[in-house]
Amino acid sequence: MKQMQQESAQAMQRVRVGLTGLMVVLVMIFVGSMIYASANKDAGAPTITDAQLETVANLTAPENAIEPVAKKQPEEPLAELGVAPSASTVEPASANKIAAQIQAEKQKDSSKVH
Repeated sequence: MKQMQQESAQAMQRVRVGLTGLMVVLVMIFVGSMIYASANKDAGAPTITDAQLETVANLTAPENAIEPVAKKQPEEPLAELGVAPSASTVEPASANKIAAQIQAEKQKDSSKVH
């Protein structure tokens, strides 16, 4: 019989401890929300007056303002960033073409000197 009383007393003790912990958590949440609410009072917030609204309205662009030019979207953004190679087909420079360009430049330079 004493065993049963001891078990029921332990059960009641566990229930009290659980409810006490729950109440502590609820009180902490309530106190935290009160502190948060008092920190966000709207009493000190600035109000917008008619003069301020007029100033903001005057800052907007006139109706006949030039529209900004739309930026051209890059065709290969990864290639422009240098992350991936370009997939565009560029004609590879051959040694003959480079030699011809050098010869042409030399002829232009020599004709300018004379």
